Amino acid sequence: MSVSKFVTGIQHIGIPTNDIRKTIEFYNSLGFETALETANEAANEKVAFLKLKNLIIETYQNNNACETDGAIDHIAIDVTDIEKAFDMIRADGHLLLDTEIQFLPFWEQGVKFFRIKGPNAEKIEFSQIL
Repeated sequence: MSVSKFVTGIQHIGIPTNDIRKTIEFYNSLGFETALETANEAANEKVAFLKLKNLIIETYQNNNACETDGAIDHIAIDVTDIEKAFDMIRADGHLLLDTEIQFLPFWEQGVKFFRIKGPNAEKIEFSQIL
């Protein structure tokens, strides 16, 4: 069985920023709406989810954005069962960046996720909005 059984599509693209207001204004000018503004208290980051039709960008002010080509931090794949996806990915021997499923209090009931490292050092996040 493959993890694709639990995948519904891309959930979001993660882009770090040094100026979240400037980033929100830029994407709003392209027609994106601000779907959610929140904070990741554990990381001390302001976070915004910006939506244009079925495309969502998660931007977060970490003051470490490299501001150069290749600045996208991760792509997040939406899954319907985070626990089963985690077990399958771990069993397949992929390089886990998270040794256990993580939780953030984003959206109405939170989100669970974990990340792996791809062959080009890209981060791939598997994510389930609860």
